[in-house]
Amino acid sequence: MQTKSAVVYEYGQPFQVETLELDEPREREVLVRVSAAGICHSDEHVRLGEMRARLPLACGHEGAGIVERVGPGVTRCKPGDHIVFSFIPACGQCRYCLMGFSNLCVLQSRVGGGPRLDGTYRMRNSAGQGVGQFCLISTFSEWTVAPEESIVVIDADVPLEKAALVGCGVSTAFGAVAYRARVEPGSTAVVMGCGGIGINVVQCLALAGAAQIIAVDVVEAKLEAARRFGATQTLNARTDDVAKIVRGLTDGQGADYAFEVSAVQSAVSQAFAAIRKGGTLVLIGLAPADMRSLPVSPQELVLLQKAVIGTLYGSVQAANDIPKLLALYKAGKLKLDELVTNTYHLDQINEGYADLVAGKNLRGVIVL
Repeated sequence: MQTKSAVVYEYGQPFQVETLELDEPREREVLVRVSAAGICHSDEHVRLGEMRARLPLACGHEGAGIVERVGPGVTRCKPGDHIVFSFIPACGQCRYCLMGFSNLCVLQSRVGGGPRLDGTYRMRNSAGQGVGQFCLISTFSEWTVAPEESIVVIDADVPLEKAALVGCGVSTAFGAVAYRARVEPGSTAVVMGCGGIGINVVQCLALAGAAQIIAVDVVEAKLEAARRFGATQTLNARTDDVAKIVRGLTDGQGADYAFEVSAVQSAVSQAFAAIRKGGTLVLIGLAPADMRSLPVSPQELVLLQKAVIGTLYGSVQAANDIPKLLALYKAGKLKLDELVTNTYHLDQINEGYADLVAGKNLRGVIVL
């Protein structure tokens, strides 16, 4: 069969939307009609070469759709199921999955692109060249074949355009707050960067009962959005001394937690300076591959007992946490409708990413 997909052929060049040949699903694989895909910065990192992958690569890693057919041996879903893609597959059997860290599954090493788990390709271009699938799923595509380990079945009454958002951004933020930082009620937290993930960190901090949520960005529209999602104070990093103001709001102590989403060195430094003795800085944003050091003081790490930790996918267990998040949405406790700033057709993907870079979107969604 054929599918229209967004492909990267050369770093620094626009996404190329073209028709690919798509094979039928093989052993433990699933054919999905993609309904919606989130415009997330990770795909932009790939396009620019800040995250290296084997090219050509069909991109997209946040999405939702409906199962059309399944290959032999599939047990996790059936035709007609509504699903969200997990951008990290979980085998359920490796050491990390058994420890409760399916976000670190051994299959994670295969998500960068290239061939399938069996060493072959399911997508080919008009020249017969194998096209890799980002995170093994390629959600910027009308149809895709994914491993069943990447499939999470959801309730059919959740709009797929909204469900797509929990495949990456919302889950990452939720897990960073709930599982990695383990935020306590009544605490104070700083969020550096209020884009698609940062705005969800803000709302998840509110869900966790944080008393003070201080949102920091350089775009006033994002700061206004942060207030709507639960921020109690907002600061502009261009004009405000973040650490000084945070200490002033906390009796000179500093915040209990800081979440750095932008992966900008100056923001990391500000976030580290803003936390108290014994405070925790959680790094969420994916830094460029050439950023080799953190602008933090090793002396402060020891003398002030501060902690700097990273998180991948928020340390969530996708098969368990994605349905939970959608249950919160259905109960009116998690904002998803409000996250979608603009929708695009697949042919408009480069426009969508230009809007993302320009700070116009909390989350843009490609509707297929």
